[in-house]
Amino acid sequence: MTTLMIGDVVGGVGLRALLAYLPTLIAEYDPDLIVVNAENAADGTGTSPRQASELFAAGVDVLTGGNHTLRRTAYHETLRSDPRALRPANLPQASAPGSGLALVPSRAGIAAVINIQGAVFMEASANPFAIVDDLVADAARATPRIFVDFHAEATSEKVAMGQYLNGRVTAIVGTHTHVQTADERVLSQGSAYITDLGMSGPHDSVIGVKTAIIVNRFLTGAPGRFEPAEGDVRVQGIAITCTPDGRATGITRIDHPYA
Repeated sequence: MTTLMIGDVVGGVGLRALLAYLPTLIAEYDPDLIVVNAENAADGTGTSPRQASELFAAGVDVLTGGNHTLRRTAYHETLRSDPRALRPANLPQASAPGSGLALVPSRAGIAAVINIQGAVFMEASANPFAIVDDLVADAARATPRIFVDFHAEATSEKVAMGQYLNGRVTAIVGTHTHVQTADERVLSQGSAYITDLGMSGPHDSVIGVKTAIIVNRFLTGAPGRFEPAEGDVRVQGIAITCTPDGRATGITRIDHPYA
């Protein structure tokens, strides 16, 4: 089985780049499953129903989210009605619409995608380590092919989650920090891991936002409306291969410039 997992899509420019490059990725990797983190697709914060529809129509199987998933209220109905649209299972809003676990068909059989959020430097209603065992157990009853999007700020928390789930899931990937890490590997018990998938969006920026806005914020402390940048647009993520029993056999970083 081959799975593509694409890093945080930022703004309309990131979405356009991914939609344009996705046919090339599909032709190159022939994936059985495509997972995209789209929590920043709508102007850098949240996702719109239209964007979700466009991504599903392009061949994406599951959309994951993060701390901005609930920002656009129109997307709440998508979370309620479409099981392919996920939000972190441990969001602080107890009545949040949607789920943190999706079971989806693929050419290789049923696959599971789990979405959880970190608790270090982020707001989460539950410690992700306290809830992930039940999520993995629920997924494992349906399939051994389990993919975890851990939307977290702290590298140490991501690495710890990777080691905690090593051998119990096919892959643990980090999202949220928008900077692709070079530590992709298959861990000792057969789980693929990377600390952060990176960002599908404008890299001539400060993690997707126009540089001047963020620099001014650091210089003066004055708040400013975040606006997505436009330059050096790239599509980033990983490709994972695994055996039928869910054991990862390879992980390859994707970092493609989009003109």
